[in-house]
Amino acid sequence: MYNKVLILSPHTDDGELGCGGFITKLKDIGSEIYYIAFSSAEKSVPKEYPKDILKMEVKKATSILGIKEENLFILNYEVRTFHEKRQNILEDLIKFKKNIKPDLVLLPSLHDIHQDHITIAKEGLRAFKNTTILGYELPWNNLTIDTTCFVKLQEYNIKMKAKALRAYESQKNRVYFTEGFIFNLARTRGVQIGCDYAEVFEVIRLVID
Repeated sequence: MYNKVLILSPHTDDGELGCGGFITKLKDIGSEIYYIAFSSAEKSVPKEYPKDILKMEVKKATSILGIKEENLFILNYEVRTFHEKRQNILEDLIKFKKNIKPDLVLLPSLHDIHQDHITIAKEGLRAFKNTTILGYELPWNNLTIDTTCFVKLQEYNIKMKAKALRAYESQKNRVYFTEGFIFNLARTRGVQIGCDYAEVFEVIRLVID
């Protein structure tokens, strides 16, 4: 389907939450997966955990999904301030574009209201405007989303997504990390297209060779 896939995750965990099932499907068909986390959100880490806990957790989570350690990049942008560093982020993205040359980019929806997420979505579109781009769903941040692309998934894919998210011990109190929520959302999206499970994406750019 795609040779090189790049996941843009504003913070550690967004990529797994938005497209963890699709990542496992892509990996199983032979795609090379790259993952960029722009922030480990140290200021948002619960006080009982070390400040760098999310760096350790994203390494474990992405490994569970089958992403190679050398394909994981963790940048150091400060949480909730991405809009102040738009040009720096764009320049970073252009460097990754030249080095990786992805043929599919997965990033947050253009309808995502989180200030960091929307910055990555918009700068990602600027950097990869000649590439197929799909926006992933994070319902708690989406006032709406264009459900223009559905990826059919198996129970296995959702189980692996849930397993990866369990690596985020520091985030276990967030309801959208629970296995129940993960399966229910996947079932809901599956019902919309007549299958058991699915993830939904908005088509931001579609390039057909």
